[in-house]
Amino acid sequence: MKLINKITLLFTVVVASGIFIFAAANPDEVKDLKRESVSIFPVLMDFAGEETPLKISDVKERLDRELLVNVNLHASTILAIKRANRAFPVIEPILKKNGIPDDFKYLAVIESGLVNVVSPAGARGVWQFMPETAKERKMEVNENVDERYDLEKSTEAACSYLLSAKGKFGSWTLAAASYNGGMTGVNKQIDIQKVSNYYDLLLTEETSRYVFRILALKEIMKNPVKYGFSIASKDLYVTLPTKKIEIDSSITDLADFAKSQGINYKILKIHNPWLRETKLINDTGKKYQIEIPLNGY
Repeated sequence: MKLINKITLLFTVVVASGIFIFAAANPDEVKDLKRESVSIFPVLMDFAGEETPLKISDVKERLDRELLVNVNLHASTILAIKRANRAFPVIEPILKKNGIPDDFKYLAVIESGLVNVVSPAGARGVWQFMPETAKERKMEVNENVDERYDLEKSTEAACSYLLSAKGKFGSWTLAAASYNGGMTGVNKQIDIQKVSNYYDLLLTEETSRYVFRILALKEIMKNPVKYGFSIASKDLYVTLPTKKIEIDSSITDLADFAKSQGINYKILKIHNPWLRETKLINDTGKKYQIEIPLNGY
């Protein structure tokens, strides 16, 4: 028994000494460990001025999930923060002009990461419009021109949809949910479940996570340092100054056109991704605005 007690005492002294030595030699690491143990879950949250009821157990847990996921998707979240510096100055004034709450810019973040992606279902652009929905919202979509890739026009189209959804549901939160689940789909569940609040509805996995993903990105992107994202302003992506040229006829060779403007084909396509081919076919005299960068290349 005495031998066991001596061994136990010796082990305790060694462990205690190790902790002391670690703390003395690595004070910054100890501080980091303490900092990580402090909860950074927000006390209050809202979407477009509509309160998120964090007192409801599953609501709190669902938001916690999306915060944890996006805080740990380091590359994706850093890229979203960097791209926002370039995209938000285009999106924000269009939302404001149309009476859409500023929080909807984070919907664009979760839809596409603020780049012109293509979904497996065929949705395209920053706002991820399907072809028929885009045409319903007055965007031109064909093999030659696809205005889903035009950030200004697709943002206007998104505003049109969201205003319709808000008029139908009376709630910006449900309007956001319907951007993923569709107005018909969300309305069907409201009728079946006899509740009219997003946070009370049982929806598909994707739609039930949708608003919480928006909330998580909003929280992280508004408070990046709090969540471990410290990005210098010089590392953010910038909006290059451009001029707009109005074109009301066909352009037979976009590479030649680009050279005539002092740039090349690649740069022309970067700034005008809605031009989908090597030429612009315009038999109707429609007026197109082509952006030409003034510097940065």
